[in-house]
Amino acid sequence: MKKIEAIIRKSKFEAVKQALHEVEVNFFSYWDVSGQGNEKHGSVYRGVPYKTSDIQRRWLSIVVNDDFEERTIQAIIESAKTGSVGDGKIFVSPIEEVYRIRTGESGGQTL
Repeated sequence: MKKIEAIIRKSKFEAVKQALHEVEVNFFSYWDVSGQGNEKHGSVYRGVPYKTSDIQRRWLSIVVNDDFEERTIQAIIESAKTGSVGDGKIFVSPIEEVYRIRTGESGGQTL
């Protein structure tokens, strides 16, 4: 099992959510975050300068069986990519075990 965490533009969230559903990833958590990135220069939107490192993002946390890892990553990349600085990052970590609280079941079938 893998934990896939993605930081994406908030404006791309609906497209990413739809792409995940299309590859049968239907359960994930998300929340709004802000932080600092590598971008050092700003941009101008409707005449107002702003720092691109301070733009609000959405953080997704998804746990999948190993056979869903690649399709989940590709769905996020294809749906979140704009080609501009600040598109986000994806992190992948191993998950040792998972338990369903209601039944006490464990393992990949609980996902």
